[in-house]
Amino acid sequence: MLMWITENLATILICVVLAATVALIILSMVRGKRKGKSSCGCHCAGCPMDGRCSSKK
Repeated sequence: MLMWITENLATILICVVLAATVALIILSMVRGKRKGKSSCGCHCAGCPMDGRCSSKK
């Protein structure tokens, strides 16, 4: 088992860093959603979801 870990240490570390990055991005999106922020570009006139995605106009 220890041999496998040492042989694949770089791959394991990269996977851990990528998983942490994805988790931080998701956490940031959830926090933004709770604060009322949106990833929308706010050009609602041309959007097919006009009037449905936000209550601000």
